[in-house]
Amino acid sequence: MLVTFEGIEGSGKSTAANLLAEYLLDREVDLLLTKEPGGCSLGRGLRHTLLDARGKNLSSRAELFLFLADRAQHVTEVIRPALESGQIVLCDRYADSTLAYQGYGRGLDTEFLRRLNETATGGLAPDITLLLDVPVPCGLARAGQRNRETGTAISEGRFDSESLAFHERVREGYRALAQEEPARFAVIDASQPVEDVALQCLSAVEKALRRNGALWASP
Repeated sequence: MLVTFEGIEGSGKSTAANLLAEYLLDREVDLLLTKEPGGCSLGRGLRHTLLDARGKNLSSRAELFLFLADRAQHVTEVIRPALESGQIVLCDRYADSTLAYQGYGRGLDTEFLRRLNETATGGLAPDITLLLDVPVPCGLARAGQRNRETGTAISEGRFDSESLAFHERVREGYRALAQEEPARFAVIDASQPVEDVALQCLSAVEKALRRNGALWASP
């Protein structure tokens, strides 16, 4: 089963993914925790180019195809082999990020992007997508604090430095995608305390696992 985490900057995706992974590993669930960009050998090389705040001259189309190249290799090298071995895959960002950021945010044609995503992933779609939804000012404040604390304001701050209007478009894009596919998306209020967010993510994944007939025995 492929579980993806989506949301704007500072929504808490990575924290939620890590907490969910800890919970599942405690119950001896075989899983893989990965991310985009940077979850494969190619992506680790591209991550700096895509996220460095000094890369202001990177065009929208160049950005798009770099993300797609990472995704194509990530699926081939990491995600599909893990799924075929029976692991649950938790992925921090996936194809919906392209629709939200390069589509709604940058203004590229979303139907064109859907076709490109289909090619890059080989048709591999998430079984469930956890959308961590948070107001833009809150998310950007969190992201800014995180980057200051980790010293990554430059090395991973390119999207954080986009305009407020850009981030609002991205958020609305995610919400539109969730409305289009309510059976796949679970929308989580990410303005809550982190423990509550993690529990709601767990509940959504448990429901998806039940649908797939693969739920562990809960204590």
